[in-house]
Amino acid sequence: MSTAYLNGEYLPLAEARISPLDRGFLFGDGIYEVIPYYCGQSVGLIPHIQRMIDGLAAIEIKCDKSLQEWTILLDDLIAKNQGSKHNLGVYVHVSRGTDTIRNHAYPVDVSPTIFCFTFEIKEPEPVDRSNAATYTVTTTQDLRWKRCHIKSTALLGNVMHYQQGHASGNSECLLYNTDNELTEGSSVNAYIVKDGVIITPVLDNQILPGITRRIIIDSIIADGSIKIEERTVTMDEVHNADEVWISSSSKEIAPIVQIDGVNVGDGKIGPVWEKAFAIYTAAKFTHS
Repeated sequence: MSTAYLNGEYLPLAEARISPLDRGFLFGDGIYEVIPYYCGQSVGLIPHIQRMIDGLAAIEIKCDKSLQEWTILLDDLIAKNQGSKHNLGVYVHVSRGTDTIRNHAYPVDVSPTIFCFTFEIKEPEPVDRSNAATYTVTTTQDLRWKRCHIKSTALLGNVMHYQQGHASGNSECLLYNTDNELTEGSSVNAYIVKDGVIITPVLDNQILPGITRRIIIDSIIADGSIKIEERTVTMDEVHNADEVWISSSSKEIAPIVQIDGVNVGDGKIGPVWEKAFAIYTAAKFTHS
């Protein structure tokens, strides 16, 4: 049985209990992160924690843990779950806490609820195009809220879009705004490749600043062998791209071979993905 962390205590996950009056349960009033560890070695640990701290500040949740204290807590949790021998993801959840009544207004003098647990994750995908997993997606207009840059636990909009992709037999759902511009996926960032250039939408309130996205961009810029641009991407460009990718902490960089039942390019994994994935793989542990 895995060990979890809840409000200062390590305990078996099955024994963790949170009040039904917790605002995370009642309102989705909280921030979360998912951080991968491969045999004890984290990917993007510090950027993940900093994004969480920034998200807590954005919704005015007062949590007094420093970046160093978070690092120690998560390293301890990984150790208690034998993380040196396994590939584990850590889910970190901070809600505003438990009040005595249900009220939309932020309560005062309430301590945040801090809950963390681990789960097994798969091995990284191979770089070789002949062996890597492929993905298909559907597309739809982005109907989520207008503050997607905040990694809120209130994920119903994302869940509904993800289910739309899942129910149609696809791996994900790519989203576009009212101007027919690509935003992201229901649980991933998105990219296209055209004429050897990687292009991804610029960060704004419509898009989560993904840590994997950040590592991809930083490592490719540092390598210098592939051109990468952050700019507006139209859905016409998506449908006419040579390659399309998605990225997340769990998927890393995943190649999309079909959109709405139509092949991307020749319907096979592209050479730019293979090169970019190799660059990312070589750099990912240096961003922790």
